[in-house]
Amino acid sequence: MPEVRLPARILRRFVEALDSNLGAEAFSAVLEKAGLPPEWAQPEHFGPLDDARSAEIYARLQAALRTYYGRGARGILMRIGAKLWAALLSEAPFALRTQAPLVRRLPLALRRKAALELLARILSAREGDLAIHTLDVNLLVVDHASPSALGQSESAPICYVTLGLLREALYWAVGEEHDIEEINCRAAGAAECKFKIIIGA
Repeated sequence: MPEVRLPARILRRFVEALDSNLGAEAFSAVLEKAGLPPEWAQPEHFGPLDDARSAEIYARLQAALRTYYGRGARGILMRIGAKLWAALLSEAPFALRTQAPLVRRLPLALRRKAALELLARILSAREGDLAIHTLDVNLLVVDHASPSALGQSESAPICYVTLGLLREALYWAVGEEHDIEEINCRAAGAAECKFKIIIGA
């Protein structure tokens, strides 16, 4: 199995979003309870990291939030994911940024998959990390890398940040909320993480 990677720029944006949503004091408390380095609350600390180490820290931070907030972590991490979309799109490579207005000019029926493919290219450390498939009228996102689940073992799916990103990318594309479910998660023993997007009634 290939080494799990996450672009370091995504980790930095994730830490920025955590700091702004939790506040510095609460973020420090989360790190302290988990026994994680206090400097992890500083986005600039992660500048020189390689993508493999970024993936590891990304997963450990999410695990720390799940431990600290319990059931409340799901909503917090989904909000973080939603806020990440605009930040990641704004700093994406030029070729991807220029695709964004084209996606929003497509016919409605084509916009959802195009938006998810754009998100997949932004999130992937290597080509093919995320794949988008059509299931009749619905869509399936397969996350082969699954950095949120790296080193985690849980009884239920835990990729809440990815859920938030998917929801926000779809809302950005079509202006509608979508029912999205993580139907498989590597943390719960699956081979990869899968997200089903319900479009048809």
